[in-house]
Amino acid sequence: MKTIQINTKNRFDIVDITSQVQSIVKNSGISDGIVTIFIPHTTAGISINENADPDVIFDLKNIFNHMIPEHNNYKHMEGNSQAHALSTLTSPSITLIIENGSIVLGTWQNIYFMEYDGPRNRKAHIKIIKG
Repeated sequence: MKTIQINTKNRFDIVDITSQVQSIVKNSGISDGIVTIFIPHTTAGISINENADPDVIFDLKNIFNHMIPEHNNYKHMEGNSQAHALSTLTSPSITLIIENGSIVLGTWQNIYFMEYDGPRNRKAHIKIIKG
């Protein structure tokens, strides 16, 4: 297992980690298999989404904030209830196919770390299983 560090800059931040994951896959020497990315945090997640238009990231933040507002008479005393709720909309892990030494993604897809309670120093664990 490899671990990457992700330093987020905002309360709600979306960070592209595709190149870091791809580098780990390439350096593993494994040609075919699967890679699992696990986020060990309760106020963050992982997602795959469009990489071509930066307005998608802007829109996602607006949609998520509209669905689950930052302040809404929450009882959780840490003040980050929105972050806990948002993390349930994204997964703590994803699994991708490795073929010919590369991650299989669609033309417009990248891997995004979803920060809901930043800024923070975060981790993503990467596990590769040979096929």
